[in-house]
Amino acid sequence: MPSVGVKIYSVFFKLLLRHRLQSLAAADAAADTDSDAFGVSCRADEATAPANPAFSAADGVASKDLHIDPNSALSVRIFLPTPPPQHAHLLLHRRASDPPAGAAGAPYRGYLPHAVSSPRAAASARRRLPIVVQFHGGGFVTGSNCSASNDAFCRRVAKFCDAIVVAVGYRLAPESRYPAAFDDGVRVLRWIAKQANLAMMSKVGGGVDTFGASSVEPWIAAHGDPARCVLLGVSSGANIADFVTQKTVEDSKLFNPVKIVAQVLMYPFFIGSVPTHSEIRLANSYFYDKSTCLLAWRLLLSEKEFSLDHPAANPLAPGRGGPPLKCMPPTLTIIAEHDWMRDRAIAYSEELRKVNVDAPVLDYKDTVHEFATLDVFLKTPQAQACAEDIAIWMKKYISLRGHEFSY
Repeated sequence: MPSVGVKIYSVFFKLLLRHRLQSLAAADAAADTDSDAFGVSCRADEATAPANPAFSAADGVASKDLHIDPNSALSVRIFLPTPPPQHAHLLLHRRASDPPAGAAGAPYRGYLPHAVSSPRAAASARRRLPIVVQFHGGGFVTGSNCSASNDAFCRRVAKFCDAIVVAVGYRLAPESRYPAAFDDGVRVLRWIAKQANLAMMSKVGGGVDTFGASSVEPWIAAHGDPARCVLLGVSSGANIADFVTQKTVEDSKLFNPVKIVAQVLMYPFFIGSVPTHSEIRLANSYFYDKSTCLLAWRLLLSEKEFSLDHPAANPLAPGRGGPPLKCMPPTLTIIAEHDWMRDRAIAYSEELRKVNVDAPVLDYKDTVHEFATLDVFLKTPQAQACAEDIAIWMKKYISLRGHEFSY
């Protein structure tokens, strides 16, 4: 069972969360019926962590923020792990006064080879990293890609998986209701594809004009491998990740050369009209009880389309639509023992396994919803173990050396 401290903290957390959601609902009811198309991606009361383009002394990960859509609040925070020692000498524009390449706190200057004998040598020296696209939690109405807890979690993933992490700052409800957040996820995948295509055009010579060259994001274009892309969703972010995966499966040409090789669903925010055993037994569970989460769903979905069997809420609802489950990529599901959403996540994973999709479930004992991503839990052994387990499984599909990292 969770400790007494966790139980006490949970009580205050739930009271505060319910108050925030009720305030948002009241403000939305009093606001103009015309929604704000630009939207918001972070609440004013959300504690944020600043981006830092230097490699951190703590974890050797650099980060920066980008606003990628001029018509909305959609943004991303990109995390880049420090190069290994064998690539350290490849830093561009390095001066004698600079810190050693790859040293903690050293400013990022890129680590592409600047003097190689042949294109083949350049290709081998160039360090290509898999891309993990991460969607934060918060019930679609709170949370941020640059919150202190999400920043720390993404740094951990970038370090353990040795991958570029793109944390998506999608638009929040009720300012931007469904499908805004889901469309933002699709837009980010297409943006990554654009970066890869622009980089490819620049290689073949003269394919990118001045405007196109200026829009290239160097961390993605120079170091990302779009053919090894993983979607990682936390709570409500898992719903978005699964939706985006379905869209890429339905029309992969729109996202070329991005290829989703796997997805990770961490305690997905699934629900349905027919309650499961865990939804009944754990309805008043820690931190995120069912009644409070229903408020979040009402803020996301308009009154006309509100349904607990909505495609965004229930992946196994009748008439779900989308691609057949057998076309979905390998899917790792993380669940917590004291989480009322666990049964539906297990059921979705079981349906994937029935059609021969690699879809394991990792069930962590004595844990609660968001046990590996909430700020109060980030330093616990369970949170550390969860991140390591994700990295081990993920490397089956992102490693260039095959399945040697499998369990």
